[in-house]
Amino acid sequence: MKDETSALDTHSGGFGALLQGGPAEIPSDRREQPAHAGEGRIKLPHYGGYEHFERTEERSVGYDGQPRQVYRWVTRTEIAEWAGGARGVQPRKPRS
Repeated sequence: MKDETSALDTHSGGFGALLQGGPAEIPSDRREQPAHAGEGRIKLPHYGGYEHFERTEERSVGYDGQPRQVYRWVTRTEIAEWAGGARGVQPRKPRS
């Protein structure tokens, strides 16, 4: 039986992931990320938050012509320290 993931494997035990969807502002060079077997999600830091990508069964070809596992965008979360500051909102002072 042929191992279909072998073409994606690298010497480090990982493989290349291609991130699809999400904000258009994510540069193309950040849309290719290293991933490891069993990694169902990739969390990409982006403008004071994280873009979350979930593994699919799809395969694609990277910019270098090598096969990649496709991860599709599912959601965004804010980094707690940036949640207010990223929008220029001052944190509220606790009431006494």
